[in-house]
Amino acid sequence: MNLATYKNPLILFQGDSITDAGRNREDPWNLGCGYALFAAAWFKALFPEINAAFLNRGVSGDRVVDLKARWQKDCLDLKPNLVSILIGINDCWRRYDHNDPTPVEEFEANYREILEQTKETGAEIVLCEPFVLPVMAGQESWHEDLGPKIQVVRKLAWEFEATLIPLDGIFARAATLQKPAYWLHDGVHPTEAGHALIAREWLRHLFELECL
Repeated sequence: MNLATYKNPLILFQGDSITDAGRNREDPWNLGCGYALFAAAWFKALFPEINAAFLNRGVSGDRVVDLKARWQKDCLDLKPNLVSILIGINDCWRRYDHNDPTPVEEFEANYREILEQTKETGAEIVLCEPFVLPVMAGQESWHEDLGPKIQVVRKLAWEFEATLIPLDGIFARAATLQKPAYWLHDGVHPTEAGHALIAREWLRHLFELECL
């Protein structure tokens, strides 16, 4: 991906609590303390000549339907040149903690709608897979629900010519090097190491960086 073709490109991170990462809502430029901050910091250090700006509009607890409801204000109105989306784990999690599942057909329809709107703007799109590792009791079975949603993300990435960051597989591989809780303290929310891993893979997949 060649962001150098844009003049002062604007890069937007979107998603749920994993992206939100405690960002300060009072400061529109605050990136939180997670992977969005790490990725932006490394990008600015490696490519100072591009002069990119970064925004984080992740909202804790969001599902895809919530993203769709705020997409005009929190994405389209901002006119980003690149939109990176990490969403889907709450569409799975609510089945197990609130008996409130999101059918995969609904997940796909809502996700496709926001991607259609984004594609019309000409923005580059990055889709990050939702992920889980077995840390809490019962999470070994979550892929029964999450797996089909990951397949939807992969299909949409191909359909909309988006860059795919295969985070579920990346974390599964990482869990062979250290226990799952080293990366995701509750099986979902990243530790410092987990956020750094997402940021590294985001930069590697977008810009073919081998130095990180």
